[in-house]
Amino acid sequence: MRRHHRTTPRTTRILGSLLLVMAAGAFTLGAAPASGEAIPLAQVVPAPASVAAGGSPYRITDATRIRVDDSREARRVGEYLAGVLRPSTGYPLTVTSQGRGGIRLRLAQGPFGAEGYRLDSGRSGVTITAARPAGLFHGVQTLRQLLPAAVEKDSVQPGPWLVAGGTITDTPRYGWRGAMLDVSRHFFTVDQVKRYIDQLALYKINKLHLHLSDDQGWRIAIDSWPRLAAYGGSTQVGGGPGGHYTKADYQEIVRYAASRYLEVVPEIDMPGHTNAALASYAELNCDGVAPPLYTGTDVGFSSLCVGKEITYDFVDDVIRELAALTPGEYLHIGGDEAHSTSHEDYVKFMDRVQPIVAEYGKTVVGWHQLTGATPAKGALAQYWGLDGTSDEEKAQVAKAAQNGTGLILSPADRIYLDMKYTADTPLGLDWAGLVEVKRSYDWDPGNYLAGAPSSAIRGVEAPLWTETITKSADIEYMAFPRLAGVAELGWSPASTHDWEDYKVRLAAQGPRWDALGIGYYQSPQVPWPAR
Repeated sequence: MRRHHRTTPRTTRILGSLLLVMAAGAFTLGAAPASGEAIPLAQVVPAPASVAAGGSPYRITDATRIRVDDSREARRVGEYLAGVLRPSTGYPLTVTSQGRGGIRLRLAQGPFGAEGYRLDSGRSGVTITAARPAGLFHGVQTLRQLLPAAVEKDSVQPGPWLVAGGTITDTPRYGWRGAMLDVSRHFFTVDQVKRYIDQLALYKINKLHLHLSDDQGWRIAIDSWPRLAAYGGSTQVGGGPGGHYTKADYQEIVRYAASRYLEVVPEIDMPGHTNAALASYAELNCDGVAPPLYTGTDVGFSSLCVGKEITYDFVDDVIRELAALTPGEYLHIGGDEAHSTSHEDYVKFMDRVQPIVAEYGKTVVGWHQLTGATPAKGALAQYWGLDGTSDEEKAQVAKAAQNGTGLILSPADRIYLDMKYTADTPLGLDWAGLVEVKRSYDWDPGNYLAGAPSSAIRGVEAPLWTETITKSADIEYMAFPRLAGVAELGWSPASTHDWEDYKVRLAAQGPRWDALGIGYYQSPQVPWPAR
């Protein structure tokens, strides 16, 4: 497992703590190291699977080159790394397949899986080894965190640029580590979504779930039903101008996400949360009358007409066009809060719609209410319940998991990023309670839902609903610092899970977010360094 020697998880935790204590002589908890000191390997977020510190650090200089295998994928990751490092270091950092030493990105067979990697650092250089390009990319994110926070700035900084000596061996706990952005209640531009993608990538998030339709807005152009975007996308919460993505816009988001090794999971919520569609096409309503556009925040009042055949023509067209634009495996069909749809009609609807998703080559994802029908084989249910969710509803989800339905955990009172931190938080809602940083981190996905086998847990996802969110600064304030904790829950081994250790590592991210221009909530639960 380890290049030099093996340690138990407990040894790794003790080693990390000792490193932090030793480093405290040079800098306060969570602060950047003093000039000439390397950041401890164990300070990374998410916590690596194993760390073996030791040996001399590597110093990046103007002579450093980024050496890559002779493959397009490795070169692409190398160019990405060079793009991160050049502005702050001022060094040329040539990307090449020749020479020795420097920073090497290497694809090779090994016990890394699809996303794992090993980082070896010593006096002569840093080598990141992975079986797949995604692993190289994740290793690069770790390397970024081992350099001073100033490396994230877009102007030349003094350095020095040291990488501590030793080895990190790392693979993710779960294959689904997601973040959802609701672009329906408030619309966000392609550039705003790209900015969020870059922030997600820093913490090894690998799924971007886009909530593309709701009562307040339809955000993706569908050629066969053009009024969905042109009319249904023309507003948002509060009555603003709304907006929508052209197919080219959406494909650019997909492309950019893929360049950061995130898979886009599009969601068309149905049969409820559909007022924007119902307002666009009268024939989708049971009474044939289109309701007005909606700009409020109530839920549960809209429903596609389950008994009309045109409803399924509509669903088929939307899924067909969206699936053709989406190279990823999954398509999310919503299914939550369908309070205006009878249970009988809900089951009938899901029995008709899930095979359509399969017909176009995608795997169904739905909110956990899908388990009230019969989830398709291979379907995933996204659980957003809270501690106070009824035992009956929890048992229904657990039974589906026992029968083979995979679960994505998004408990609202833990990792809904739109929940207020405190009663005084200027943004967000509080229907699921107040969610401070410790609460969002201090739970274990592996045993969260009683009765659900741990083998059914596919991972975690942090949704950000946007009733009160209107700009990128709002996204960042609500996502950070909680998003980093969600990323750790999804990536790191359960054995590394410890709030007291985590809050120190989290505090060290503050200067990095400052350098990146991310405006975050400075929770009093975290020992942030002085600004």
